[in-house]
Amino acid sequence: MKHIITTEKAPAPIGPYNQAVKSGHLLYTSGQIPVNPETGIKVDGGIREQTIQVLENLKAVLEAAGATLEDVIKTTVFLQDMGDFAEFNGIYAEYFAEATAPARSTIQVAALPIGALVEIELVAKV
Repeated sequence: MKHIITTEKAPAPIGPYNQAVKSGHLLYTSGQIPVNPETGIKVDGGIREQTIQVLENLKAVLEAAGATLEDVIKTTVFLQDMGDFAEFNGIYAEYFAEATAPARSTIQVAALPIGALVEIELVAKV
């Protein structure tokens, strides 16, 4: 059985999808981009500011499902420019300890919605 997860502490979907779906003991999130949920606007700044907003959005979705970053099994990261990888990785490491970090794929893409520099989706155990 699938259960839809939503929270006002993360940006509302802008299409026919949900913030997350729980199925059994797994939570699948939609990709989060650097939108401030209070304003509905992309945060100012570069990869640092955008990565922080994306990870905070994901934390909010996890919390709505009763999970935390410690429960994350896998992340998929989409970067608009692989040249941002080192700075992105530094911020990511502040959220996920290396010893217990989830599996991860990082992919460079041609473009992301609203001109975002980063988008992240994840799978977590709940």
